[in-house]
Amino acid sequence: MNLILEEISKRNRKVFKNFFNKNYKDLVVYANGYLFDKDSSEDIVQETFIYIWENADKLKIKTSLKGYLYAMVRNRCLNFLKSIKVTDNFEFLEFNLNLITEHVFDSTSEEDKKIVYHQILKIVDALPDKMQQVVKLKFLHNYKYSEIADELGISVNTVKTQLKRAKSKITALVTSIIVLLQMC
Repeated sequence: MNLILEEISKRNRKVFKNFFNKNYKDLVVYANGYLFDKDSSEDIVQETFIYIWENADKLKIKTSLKGYLYAMVRNRCLNFLKSIKVTDNFEFLEFNLNLITEHVFDSTSEEDKKIVYHQILKIVDALPDKMQQVVKLKFLHNYKYSEIADELGISVNTVKTQLKRAKSKITALVTSIIVLLQMC
């Protein structure tokens, strides 16, 4: 059994803390390569360390502990992507923007429509780099999910995840802009 794992199974907090501090940042970067979301990446890495702390005495590692740790993080990232169940059947951002234009723009002046449009462009420009690239390829260049994935060297699920997250951010900000415009 790995000495570090043996000490962790004995509840040696100092060894665990050193093991955590030595690997945490690199694992978050690694997870972020799958998820492109720092908060979710941090959560997954923390959950992985908690699992190791709680189950160290039961783990049977045939390779290195570090390799096992990276495999756990990778698998948890892939499971997370599956769990959000983003499907090809929905064009979330287009759907959302259509809803906004149908319900709000009908009663909005041309000047307000221009303001909202320019704010949407600013919101897209303020998105994290990878998310921004995905959104622009999808909605400015009409790329398919698979084409975006190939272009950026990421998985189709990551493309879907990024579009879903972008939709949430854009929806929240556009809704507040429209409310403000209607108040004026």
